Order: sequence, then structure tokens, then C-alpha cells
Amino acid sequence: MGDALARVASAEAVLHSRDPHLAALGFIFTPLPAMTQLPVLAFSPLLPELTRFGLSGIIMSALFMAGAVYQLSGIIGDRGITGWPARLLVAAFALHPMIIIHGANGMSEAAFLFFLLWAVRLLARWYHSDDPNALAIAGIALAGAYLTRYDAVIVAGSGILAVFLVSLTRRGLRLPAAALLDAIIVGFPFAVAFAMWSGASWLLTGDALAQFSSQYGNTAILEASDVPTISAAEGLVFSLAEIMVLTPALPLLLPIAFVMFLARRERELIIPVAIVASVLVFQVIAFAQGLTFPFLRFYICAIPLAILLALHLLPRDSVPRPRRRGRFGGPPAALPRSRSWGIAGILLVCASLPVSLWGLTDRTLATQHYALTAIVAPGVAERLGIQHEAQAIIRAFSTERRIARFLDSQSLPDGSVILDSVYGFAITAASENPKQFVVPSDGDFVTILNDPAGNDVRYILAVPNEDRGATDAVNLRYPTMFDNGSQIATLELEAPNDGANQPPWRLYRVMPTS
Repeated sequence: MGDALARVASAEAVLHSRDPHLAALGFIFTPLPAMTQLPVLAFSPLLPELTRFGLSGIIMSALFMAGAVYQLSGIIGDRGITGWPARLLVAAFALHPMIIIHGANGMSEAAFLFFLLWAVRLLARWYHSDDPNALAIAGIALAGAYLTRYDAVIVAGSGILAVFLVSLTRRGLRLPAAALLDAIIVGFPFAVAFAMWSGASWLLTGDALAQFSSQYGNTAILEASDVPTISAAEGLVFSLAEIMVLTPALPLLLPIAFVMFLARRERELIIPVAIVASVLVFQVIAFAQGLTFPFLRFYICAIPLAILLALHLLPRDSVPRPRRRGRFGGPPAALPRSRSWGIAGILLVCASLPVSLWGLTDRTLATQHYALTAIVAPGVAERLGIQHEAQAIIRAFSTERRIARFLDSQSLPDGSVILDSVYGFAITAASENPKQFVVPSDGDFVTILNDPAGNDVRYILAVPNEDRGATDAVNLRYPTMFDNGSQIATLELEAPNDGANQPPWRLYRVMPTS
């Protein structure tokens, strides 16, 4: 996917660009998914496929998704659930097609799920032990979630509020200062991460929240993209359909879990609701307000939420031994031992897998995923009539790789080609000579863009000045570059794009100054 490859290109620029520096990561995405790739990308000069095909991103997402499976297994083990119920719950998560896909595509969802499940696990430990160590580590998990995805702000807010309310309730609504202290413990790492990342962005770019104010951010992309306007009701219906595709069991598990919450006093349910369900609520509201794209991956948290709800229908058999038990910690109250509701919940989440697998072939509900059908099951793609358009999606960035090979064959010196990263990230990532490019993260980018000939630039890569291309820095400086070279360059070659939703490219040779 484009975002995954863009992160790879940003991380490569930190180490191997003509102006290597840590701020080359950029401030549109939060930094952790790209930063964790740096040790792997140190070897990209020896193994160019690490960047050309985004393999470093795939390694990152695979490790984080394995960590998410580990944390879910730990949550189940902490409740004392063993045997076939535990194995089925872990398998229902690990073998879900959406989890497999996002463990293998370099996107940020894997890391986000890892940190969310880590936070759930530690907050559950704190709930039963009142152990401040668990509370502090949960705060670190929330900070990691924020450094992975911006919507973790909602997670952190709801998690901090849940800790405050639980702590206040334990004290019989007395000693609010003590409850506030618990909230500060869990919220402090997140606050530090937020302040440091926003502060660094403001100091280096002038934008504290570049994702929302930059020409490369989400708001600018939405404005430049051809996203149809829908009503709030239509947005709500679409979001619910997305959730149903991922886990049809969730609408059935929610009322059952609520009944069990009241009947068994399973108050620990407040934790997965605060941490995981809050993301879903935010995404539903954001899409209904036209603030996000209709992407299935934005609702991926529905998968662990359904499994956690099914888990809580099973009676707890034990609690983990705390490092340090607090004043309000202790074994849980005796609960009814019936397992029938829990078994029903496990069967529901397992039965959802075939439905989700089929839903991923739908071009409307799974716009970013249905093309995989042409790879995994080409016969099914033919029967569904999606083979042709799926192949166009699969060919995404093949044109950019050919352009990179052409430029590499020219043996150009450093700083010979100027392009913006709006679409150009796929070219820089595919090149074996990233130093030949002048990109926006370079400190002298604006200076060179204003006078390409005077700075020994040989080529300018241009895309049409429309849609997202209208935010391209080359088009902002030279609005007619794609059409006629803006009187500073002559057309060298044109490359129609083979990939779906990707622009054609024109390579212009810069005319020397007289």
C-alpha cells in the first residue's frame, strides 16, 4: 500500500539520502513505524529490495502483529483460560484474513494493535492488583500507540478517564486526589510523547500538527481527492457495514457482554471498551463527518474487541501475580462458573472468519484489499468480475520502479533529479541511488527548486497539476511544468502509469542558463 511504501522511503531518507538526518522521517505520519525500520534499512545498499518492494515495512508489521498475537495470548492467560477455548480465541485473531494481511503489508495497523492490546493487558493487571508498575507500563503502551497512529489520542483520553473513574469508585468516591494521581501515572508517558512529537514538528516545520495543517496531511489529501460527499446517516450505515465485514459476531456479542457485565459484575470490561471500542466509535463519527476515507482498515479494532468480549463471557479462573499489590488489589470476587455463554461467544467469533474472508472480496467495502483476490484466488476474481481492475491495482508502483531503473542507468551525480514526495516516494524507494534525488526533506530543497539550472539539476519529474498533484511542490512553484516545462525544461520522456489511481509521469531535462 502507498502509505507503507511512503514510510519506507522516509526511513531510507534518514540514512541514505543526499541530506541524511532524522527529521527526514517527516511529521505527517507519527514516527514509530518508520523509525523501527531503520536498523533493517541500514542494509538497503546491499539489498535494494528492502526499499524497492517495501520489505523493511513488511518485517516491521510482521513483528508487531506477532507481538499483538502474543499480547492477546497473554490477556487470555492472565484470566486463567487454558485448553481449547484459549487456543480457539488466539487462532480466531491470528488467522483472521485482515490480521494476516496487515501483518504482511508494512502498514501501521499491526503496531497499533500491539500497543492497544499491551495497554489492555497491563490495565487489566492493574484493575485486579492496584499495582502502580502495571499502570505505568500501560501508560508507556498508550504513548507507543500515539507514536504509531494519531487516533491514539482518543484511546489515551478514554483510558485515562477509565482509570480515574475506577480508582475513584474504589475509594467510595472519596479521595479524588488519589484517583487523579492514578490518572496522571497512566497519562504522563502519553503526554510526554505528545509534547515532544508536536514540539519537534513545530520547531522544525512551523506546524505542531502537520497531519492536519500541512499540504501533505490528511486534510489536504481529502480536499484534493475525489471523495463523494455523503450524509451522516449514510456514513454511519457504511461504517457499520465495514464492522460487520470484519466481525459479524460483534453486534451479537455486545448485548450479551452487557448482560454479563450486569449479572456477573464483570467490571473489568470497562478496560477493552475504553481502549479498543473508543477507536471504533471515533472512526464511525469521523467518517460520518467526512473526516476520513472509506477504508476497511480503519475499523480493524473491531476484531480484537469481539475476541475480548467473547473472552470476558468465560468465567475468570485466576489473576496474574503482581509485582507489587496495592491497597485495593486482591483476588476477584467469586463469579458464576457457567461457561455456556463463553463457549457461544468463541463459536461466534470463529464462525465470523469465513464471512470476513468473503467480505474482503467486495470492491465497495474493501476498496484497499479486494485486489488481493486476484493473487490468492484468481478463479474467484474472474467469477466476481474484478480480475481486470484488480490487476491494475496490483501493478501499482510498477511504473515508478521502471522510472527509477531508467534514472539509475544514467549514473547521475548527487542532486541531479528534483521531485516531490506526494507521488515520488515510490521512485526514490525503488532507486539504488537515492542520493541523486532532491526531495522536500532536504534542507536546500526550496533553494534548488527555485533555481534548478543554477544548482546543477538535470531532470525534473512532474505529475499533472490536478487532484493531489495540485499540492505537489514542483507544481506549486511551476504550475505548467507537466504541460510544457514552464520554459525552464524540455520533455525527455513520458511514462503513462500502469497502476490504478496513479498519475502519469513526465521527465523534463533542465535547460542550462544562458
